[in-house]
Amino acid sequence: MTDGTTWVGATAKQISRAVRRGDITATQVVADHLEQIAITDPSLDAFRIIRGGEAITEAEKVDDQEDLSNLPLAGVPVAVKENTPVAGVPTWNGSAAARTPVAEEDHEVVRRLRGAGAVVVGITRMPEMGLWAVTDESDTPTRNPWDRDRTPGGSSGGAAAAVAAGLVPIAQCNDGLGSIRIPAACCGLVGLKPGRGVVPAELGIANWFDLVENGVLTTTVSDAALGFSVLAGRDPIKLVEPSRLRIGVSTRSPLPGVRADEPNMSAVTTASKLLVQAGHDTRTADPKYPPTLGLGTLATWFASAYRESEAYQLAALQPRTRQHIRLGKWALRSGLVRQSQRDAFREASIRFFADNSIDLLLTPALASAPPPADGYANGSWRHNMSVSMKYAPFAAPWNIAGLPAISVPVGTRPDGLPLAVQLVGPPDSEALLLAVAGQFEVLNPWQRFAFA
Repeated sequence: MTDGTTWVGATAKQISRAVRRGDITATQVVADHLEQIAITDPSLDAFRIIRGGEAITEAEKVDDQEDLSNLPLAGVPVAVKENTPVAGVPTWNGSAAARTPVAEEDHEVVRRLRGAGAVVVGITRMPEMGLWAVTDESDTPTRNPWDRDRTPGGSSGGAAAAVAAGLVPIAQCNDGLGSIRIPAACCGLVGLKPGRGVVPAELGIANWFDLVENGVLTTTVSDAALGFSVLAGRDPIKLVEPSRLRIGVSTRSPLPGVRADEPNMSAVTTASKLLVQAGHDTRTADPKYPPTLGLGTLATWFASAYRESEAYQLAALQPRTRQHIRLGKWALRSGLVRQSQRDAFREASIRFFADNSIDLLLTPALASAPPPADGYANGSWRHNMSVSMKYAPFAAPWNIAGLPAISVPVGTRPDGLPLAVQLVGPPDSEALLLAVAGQFEVLNPWQRFAFA
C-alpha cells in the first residue's frame, strides 16, 4: 500500500501477494482503484469504458475461491486495450465508426489474465484503428499524466496514461509498429514487445501481416515480467542478474533525415554507463536499415489499414484514416507489400547480433518529446504522418523483424517529461531483456507515477 489506506499505487506483485495471504480482499483492492479512476480519469480520458459493477462482481468471485495459491495476479486490477475483445462489451477499435459488436468471448490474452486472478476494471482508449502514435478522437484527446498538454503516445496511449497515473498497476496493450514501446517511453513505463509467436496475438481482422504482438505496460520490471509470463502461458520469470553481456549501441535513426534530440541522445549515454556499471561491455553497432525497409514498412502500414477497414463504413472514418486506407489499397495492388522483403529483414536482423558478436542492442526509444495532445483526429493525414514518424522512428523495424524489444525509463528531460531507451534482442530473449531492464531499475530507480 502507498499510505496505509488504499491499494492504489501498489504493484501487481504486492497486491497479488496480499490477496493470496488474506491480508486484503480483491473486492477492496478493485474498489480502491475504481474510486481513483473516477477521480482522475476525467482529466486524462484514458478509459473508453469503466466496468464498475462488473469488476466488483468479478473481484467477489476471486475472493470466493477456496484456493488462491495458483493465481499470480490474484485481485490485481487490469485494463484492456479497446481493440482486444472482452466478453460483454463492444470492441471499439479507436472510434465509434470502427466499433464492432459486443464480443461473445474474451480474447485469449484476456482469458489468461482472468485465469491468473486479474480483474478487468476498464477498457482503454487508442487512436482510430490503432494507426497513429498519438491517442485522440475528434473531441477527446487522451492526455499524458506527466503533462496534460502532451500526448501519452499511441496507439496504446490510454493504457499508458492509466498506468502512469496509478489507475491500474498493469494494462494489456499491443504493438504493431511501436504501440507498446512508444507510449511506455512517453509515460515513463516499462513496455515489452514480445517476439513473434511468443504471446497469442491474433486480433481477428486486425492482424497487420503478423506485425502485432500483445504485451503489458507496468511501472516496474518485476510486474512486466509477471504480466509477460501470464500472457505467454509460462511460469513466472525470475529476474536473475545476467552474466557479462556484449551490448551494441546505436543512435542511427531508421528514418533518413531524423535523428534523436539531445535529451534522447543523453538517455543512450546514461544507459550505456549503467550497462558498464552493471558489468557489461558496450560497443558501437549500427543496424543496417536498407532503403527498401522504409517503403516496405509504409506500404505494410497502409495495407494493414485497408485490410482492416473492409469491416467498417469507410465514409464514417476520420479523414486521416480514410487517406491511409486509400494508400493501402494502392500499395497492395502495386505489389509493394511483400512477405519476402519482411522475411529478408528478419533474417538480416537475426544475423546482425551474431555478425557483431553482441547479445543485445541499445537505441533511443524516441527522437523527441511527446507531441502536444491536440487536434490530430481532425488534422490532415500528412500532419499525422509527419508527427508520428518524426518523434518515434526507432520502434517499427523490430516489428518487421519480429524481434523482442523493451522500452525502459532512464530519467527525465529538462522539461520534466520521462526519458527512455530501447533494448532489442534476438529471438527468445524476452527474459534477458527483462533482466537487463531490472539492472537499470536497481542502479537508476525511476519515479513510478506522474504527479503533473
